[in-house]
Amino acid sequence: MINVTFFKDSSNQFVGFKSKGHAGADEYGKDIVCAAVSVLVINTINSIEKFTDDDFTCEADEVSGDINFRLNSKLSNESNLLLNSLYLGINDVKEDNEQYITLRIKEV
Repeated sequence: MINVTFFKDSSNQFVGFKSKGHAGADEYGKDIVCAAVSVLVINTINSIEKFTDDDFTCEADEVSGDINFRLNSKLSNESNLLLNSLYLGINDVKEDNEQYITLRIKEV
């Protein structure tokens, strides 16, 4: 099961996320649910790094599948868009794969 938590600040904007676990929808290397979430997450992190000047912290463990991403600076418009896009993408994958993904929002 992939557990994804998005973190929102007091102004209701995403400021980070945590993704834990593997979907278990198929054997390693053939799990398209895990692959879909991984691509969305990694692309978002890479895009924020490449296209913004925002400072962030990212911790990842490939074995466990855990990724913890937090913005350390004021949220730029670009990062805001990218994090909203990530939420939309994961939510869309979840809608077709409820048994493999949990998605929640936590205010920080």
